[in-house]
Amino acid sequence: MTGRPTLAVVGATGAVGTVMLQILSQRADVWGEIRLIASPRSAGRKLAVRGEEVEVMALTEDAFAGVDIALFDVPDEVAAEWAPVAAARGAVVVDNSGAFRMDPDVPLVVPEINAHAVRSRPRGIVANPNCTTLTMIVALGALHAEFGLRGLVVSSYQAVSGAGRAGVETLRAQLSLVAGTELGTKPGDVRRAVGDDTGPFPEPVALNVVPWAGSLREDGWSSEEMKVRDESRKILGLPALPVAVTCVRVPVITTHSLTVHARFQREVGVDGAREILATAPGVVLCDDPAAGEFPTPADVVGTDPTWVGRVRRALDDPTALELFVCGDNLRKGAALNCAQIAELIAAELSAPT
Repeated sequence: MTGRPTLAVVGATGAVGTVMLQILSQRADVWGEIRLIASPRSAGRKLAVRGEEVEVMALTEDAFAGVDIALFDVPDEVAAEWAPVAAARGAVVVDNSGAFRMDPDVPLVVPEINAHAVRSRPRGIVANPNCTTLTMIVALGALHAEFGLRGLVVSSYQAVSGAGRAGVETLRAQLSLVAGTELGTKPGDVRRAVGDDTGPFPEPVALNVVPWAGSLREDGWSSEEMKVRDESRKILGLPALPVAVTCVRVPVITTHSLTVHARFQREVGVDGAREILATAPGVVLCDDPAAGEFPTPADVVGTDPTWVGRVRRALDDPTALELFVCGDNLRKGAALNCAQIAELIAAELSAPT
């Protein structure tokens, strides 16, 4: 390849696609042409990227002509159909959907942890992890490198934007219905006020928490919970890692949070763990409970790092740590990690042979 690589953003008009265009405009510009692709109904729209208005193209095979790297932020079924098409046209695909994450011939990459994996891509596709996994995995990867992870128990507190624009619109509509009322004091009063339209959620999310995210899997687990387990194992190279996850939806617009109980191969000290987290790339340590300092979604939203606080050694296990982690699910949880993967591939494609 000569010159700077051509990048395509597929799903440019979606929630993550919108953030992707912001990120591409903010980071070091390594790209030649940036081509915006979306469904035929969005073709012809103009979106701003790098300070220029770019017209959106319809998703067709010809749209990938001359594309070196294609970032996909589309539903699983669209990615399953079109990512191989883009790869066949010569593009390296970075896919943000769940279609290829557990394919053994597709690397699942978090640049701070396993950047090397991006070079082995027999299908021409690299997968981006789920936003919940990405919220915690950069911090866990740094601790694993030092102490050796041997078990995880995780609870998530997931923002409604993880369910797309419909999730955000649902919460905002419900908040307008309950604001200024005495609702939330009697059984079922919030549900009656909200009505049957709970959007992508099984229960009202305003004035509530919903212990469910994703679709039903075997034995009562949800798809979101299984993603966290399976993806953490693949990213860290620990195929037998014991992982227990409970995913909960909370009335937050953007930024996922997790409580993490992490068990390691040897005894861990809080000071050593804090030092690792404070110096790990992509991690910010915010941990002074006496001063009321710990990460919350209201402060973390719109930022790139993984924020970690409430670092404690487990009371009954000297090999375990307790953490609270926050990360913007549309930035590092989706668009930013994709952009970082694409930059690794761009450097590889541009390197002299």
